[in-house]
Amino acid sequence: MAPVRDEFDASPPAEPRDLLDASHDAVALVSTAGRVIGWTRGAEALLGHSGAEVVGRPAANLLAMPGDPVRVARIAERCRAGMGWSGRVSVWRRDGGPVEVGLRVSGSFHVGEDECFLISAREERQQWTMGQSVLDGFLTRSPVGMAVMDLDLRYVWLNDTLERFGGVPREQRLGRRLGELLPGLQAETLEGVMRKVLTTGVPVTDYEYMGWSWADPHRQHAYSTSFFPLVDAGDSVTGLCYMVMDVTERWNARRLLALVSEAGTSIGRTLDVMRTAQELADFAVPRFADFVIVDLLEPVLTGEGQGLWLPDAGPAPARPVMRRAGMSSVRQGCPEAVAQIGDKVDFVPPPHDANLLVDGEPIFIPVLDPSDRLWTTEQPARAASIREFGLHSLISVPMRARDTVLGLATFTRSLNPTSFQQDDVLLARELVARAALCVDNARRYTREHTAAVTLQRSLLPHALTGGTALEVASHYLPADASDGVGGDWFDVIPLSGARVGLVIGDVVGHGLTAAATMGRLRTAVQTLADMDMPPDELLAHLDDLVLRLSEERTTDRTADQTITAFLGATCLYAVYDPVTQRCTLARAGHPPPVLVTPDGRVSFPELPAGPPLGLGGMAFEATEIELPENSVFGLYTDGLVEGTDRDIERGMSRLGHLLCSPGSDLETLCADAVRQLVPVPQPDDVALLLARTHALGPDRVASWDVPLDPAVVGDVRAGATRQVEAWHCQELAMTTELIVSELVTNAIRYASGPVRLRLLRDARLTCEVADGSSTAPRLRHARSTDEGGRGLFLVAQLSHRWGARYTPGGKIIWAEQEIP
Repeated sequence: MAPVRDEFDASPPAEPRDLLDASHDAVALVSTAGRVIGWTRGAEALLGHSGAEVVGRPAANLLAMPGDPVRVARIAERCRAGMGWSGRVSVWRRDGGPVEVGLRVSGSFHVGEDECFLISAREERQQWTMGQSVLDGFLTRSPVGMAVMDLDLRYVWLNDTLERFGGVPREQRLGRRLGELLPGLQAETLEGVMRKVLTTGVPVTDYEYMGWSWADPHRQHAYSTSFFPLVDAGDSVTGLCYMVMDVTERWNARRLLALVSEAGTSIGRTLDVMRTAQELADFAVPRFADFVIVDLLEPVLTGEGQGLWLPDAGPAPARPVMRRAGMSSVRQGCPEAVAQIGDKVDFVPPPHDANLLVDGEPIFIPVLDPSDRLWTTEQPARAASIREFGLHSLISVPMRARDTVLGLATFTRSLNPTSFQQDDVLLARELVARAALCVDNARRYTREHTAAVTLQRSLLPHALTGGTALEVASHYLPADASDGVGGDWFDVIPLSGARVGLVIGDVVGHGLTAAATMGRLRTAVQTLADMDMPPDELLAHLDDLVLRLSEERTTDRTADQTITAFLGATCLYAVYDPVTQRCTLARAGHPPPVLVTPDGRVSFPELPAGPPLGLGGMAFEATEIELPENSVFGLYTDGLVEGTDRDIERGMSRLGHLLCSPGSDLETLCADAVRQLVPVPQPDDVALLLARTHALGPDRVASWDVPLDPAVVGDVRAGATRQVEAWHCQELAMTTELIVSELVTNAIRYASGPVRLRLLRDARLTCEVADGSSTAPRLRHARSTDEGGRGLFLVAQLSHRWGARYTPGGKIIWAEQEIP
C-alpha cells in the first residue's frame, strides 16, 4: 500500500482523472471458453503484456488471486442475462508484480458464431486520507455552522461559525440547551425535530426557519439546517450533529419573487383607477410596509389623459396637482395620514420637487429624521405625524407606465423595527411598476368606455314623442362596465297621416365600433322611414346597408392588421296607424313584440322571424295586427329577457306578467320592468320601448271620393274648407283650399282612379290625396314663361312638409300644416 499523504507533503499529487473517462481503460475481449480473443493497447499499457503474448491463451493466467469456479460461473450467468458485472480483482503485470484493478464485464454478445464478453479494467489508486490538522481546520473554520449535541440535547461541541451565527460565546453554550440560549429561535420546534431524529435515526435535511440572534438582534435571519444522528461501532445512537447555513439572502430573493408573483393576482383585478390604487396599498400592508399612500395625478383620476408629463417634456411644475387615491395602515383608520381619500395632496419627500416624478427614480430614506429642517419647513404636518407614530424608514416610488407619469406611491415603516434595505427598493419598484400598468390600463379603459357611453347616449333619442297616436316611454340600461357598451338602440319616428314608426335594434359586439354602427343604422332607419317605406322594404334596404358595412375593412397601419368593422344586427320595425288602429310589423332576427290588451291579456304576436341583418339573400315579410285602444305595445332587446338562466321564453313570460300591472304610469311601468328583470349588471345592453295606443276618432277624419272630372274640384275644395272651419282652424282655410285644389287637380289630370281625398286633424292638419297611379310626383321650378308646373312647388311652400308614399293600389300624396 502507498503511504498516506501528509498535508505538508510537498510532492505533487497524482493527476486527477475523471471517473467517467474510459478512454484510457484496459480493454480485452474474452470468449465463453475463457480465452482472450482481443487485446487493446490500453491493456498492454496497464499490464505490459503484448497482444501476441495474450491472445489465444486462458484469461485465468492473468489473475493474481486463487481461482473461484463457482463465482466465475455466476458472473458468466449474470452477463449472459444482459446485466453485466463489476468488482475489484488482482492481476499480474508482465514484470511479475500484482496490481489491483476495477474490473467491469459487459453482457454477453456474439462475434460471428462465438459468444464473448467485453472486459475493461482500471487501476485502483490509493485514496488520499485527511490529516488531523486539516480536519480540525475544516470543522472550526468552515462557513457552515456545526454542533454536536448529547442525548439530552445539550451542546457538546460547536465550531466558530455557529458561535458567530448565534452571538453567544462557546463557553456559555457548552452544557446548555438551545432553548436556554436563544428563545427567539423557535427553540421548541427545533428541539422537537432533534428528538425525532434521535428516536427514528432518520436524518432531516434542509429544514428552513426564521429567527434572530444576539449577533444581529434587529433583523430576522433565515437558516437552513440539517440534523443527523451520531452512532457508535455497535450502531447505538450516542448523540446528534447539526449543520446550519445562513440563507437570508436566498430567502429574501425568494420572498421578493413570491410577493411579486402574488401582487400580479392581487393588484389590478378591476378596471377602476381608484380601486387599483387601493389594492396596491392593501397588498403592501403589512407584508412590506406599515403605512402606504398612493397619490395619483388629477388627469389620471378623471380619465382625461391630459397634463401628464413625458420624459422629454421639460421640468415639471413645483407642486403637481395630485389626489389621494389609496392608503392603508397597520393602525385602524390610518391615523398617520394628513389627507384622506379624494383630497388634494402635494406630497413629495424633501428635498425633492416634482421633477422626481419625471425622473422616475425611487427615493430611499433608510432613517427618517423628522427634526430635519427640510421636513419641519416644507412638510410640518407630516413631520409631526412622523414623530407621533414613529415612522422611521421611507421609500417613495414614482408611478409610471408607457412613458406616462401617473403619480407617486410611498411606503413607510413604524411598528416594524427593521429599516428598509436596498433590496426592498427593488421590490417596491416592482410592485409599483405592476400597479402602474394596471392603473394605466384602467385609465385607458375608463377613457374609452366614457367615450363609448357618451357616443352611444348622444346617438340615442333624448326625447320621444308619439304625438296623439301613442304615449311612449323607454328605458335603456348599459352593459356591465367590464364588457363595454353595446349597440342597442330604439326610436319613435313620426310619419305622415298621423302614423308613428317604432323601431328597436341590437348591433353585435361592444365598444366604440358597436356604438358608432348603431348610430349609422339609426340614421339609416330614420331616412328610410321618412321615405314612407313599408316595414319589410325598409328592412331589405337596411340589410343591404349592413352588407356594405360588413365588407368594409379598417386597416391599422401601426400593427399592419385588418379587422372587420361590423358583423351584423337584429331589428324590428313597426308602423301604427291610429285611424285604422292597425300595426304593420316586420323583424330581422329580433325577439317578437309583447302586446297587453286593456282587458289584461298578454300575447306575443307571431311574426315571420326573418334573418338577422347582414346575411343577405333572404326576404323579409310584414304582418298586420290590430291594436285595441289603450293597449300596451312593447319592443325590447334580448338582454332584457335572457336573464342569468339564458331562458328567453321564461324571460318573455315574466315581462308580459310585469306589464299587466293595472293603472301604472307608463314611465314607471317601463322602469320597474327593467329593474325587476335585470336586478344586477349584465354583459349585454338592455332596451325597452313601451307604447300605449290611442285612436284617432271619426270626428278628426274626413274623406271624399273624387270622380275623375275637373269640374268637381271646386266642390271638393269647398267641402274641405268647410271641414277645416268646423275643426276651428279658420287660419288654415285658405292654404288648405289651395293645397287641396292643386293635389286633387294633379290626381285627376295625371293619375288614374280611384281618387280619394282625406283630411286628418291631429297634432298637425294633414291633407292626403290617393290615386291608382304609382308614378312618383316631381317638384319642378317653372320659368316665368311657363303656364304650368307650379303646383307642387306651391304645395311645398304652403305646407310644413309634404311627400308621397306608395300603397298596394297606388300612391298617396300628402301635405302637413302646423296648427296655430
